[in-house]
Amino acid sequence: MTNESSVAAPGVETPKLLVGLIGAGIQRSLTPRLHEEEARWHGLRLHYQLIDLDTGAGDVARLPALVDAARYIGFAGLNITYPCKQAVIPLLDALSDDARELGAVNTVVCRGMHLTGHNTDWSGFATAFKRALPNVPLGRVVLLGAGGAGAAVAHAALRMGVAHLIIVDRDAARAEALAQSLQRLYGAQRVEANTDVADALGAADGLIHATPTGMDKCPGLPLPAELINPSLWVSDIVYFPIETELLRIARARGCRTVDGGGMAVWQAVGAFELFTGIKPDAARMEAHFRRMLAQGAVAAA
Repeated sequence: MTNESSVAAPGVETPKLLVGLIGAGIQRSLTPRLHEEEARWHGLRLHYQLIDLDTGAGDVARLPALVDAARYIGFAGLNITYPCKQAVIPLLDALSDDARELGAVNTVVCRGMHLTGHNTDWSGFATAFKRALPNVPLGRVVLLGAGGAGAAVAHAALRMGVAHLIIVDRDAARAEALAQSLQRLYGAQRVEANTDVADALGAADGLIHATPTGMDKCPGLPLPAELINPSLWVSDIVYFPIETELLRIARARGCRTVDGGGMAVWQAVGAFELFTGIKPDAARMEAHFRRMLAQGAVAAA
């Protein structure tokens, strides 16, 4: 799609930016097209490079070399996704207050040789959630997943007013560590860790899923299907596929739900502004994202 604002004046060189995404299993990510299309509307030439640990970039042990390469090549910024959101922190020169509090980075801004880590996941989740489920009860909420994405979502949930957050992770020590860090910030009575998802869901108002389970590369359910009852609202941060097995079952049982698409868009809105210094059109980005999802569904049919 072309538009007048994407055409530079004769003799004027269009600004160029190189950004990228580091993560595992990201070949179907819509983020490159989302950023590149919005950049065109602002008269920017932006190239968004996927750096996939599953297709030759190596594993997390290669992360220091990849970050250094981005520093020396002249990237304007990086998005960081699973499984690197926490591992990238020691490799950076500075952190925003949010990234420091969350202990997770999803956006790195490169200015010369100086790299600063930010987190737009928490604000992306909060904005998307409030738009999709504005009036749901927030008394007792279960969070599945205590990794980088889970940490961001936990902060968002507590900032949105969740009264009591229960964190469940297959790694009990990681869940406990996240709970303790949140207790210091938000109060000991508002957060706990639990190793038993069935027990955690007792009398819960809602369930937030923040693990890789359900992604194309990690299909399946993150909890036994019988625990998904109609009294729950269910939020999933996975967006590929946009309807995960968790959401499909939850909707069939009458739960109010929100998919991961909104968070994907709104974290990208924040990242785009950090990379470029330009405030993007969030509504346009979301419309483009949903069109890409629809086109992908048709192509796969």
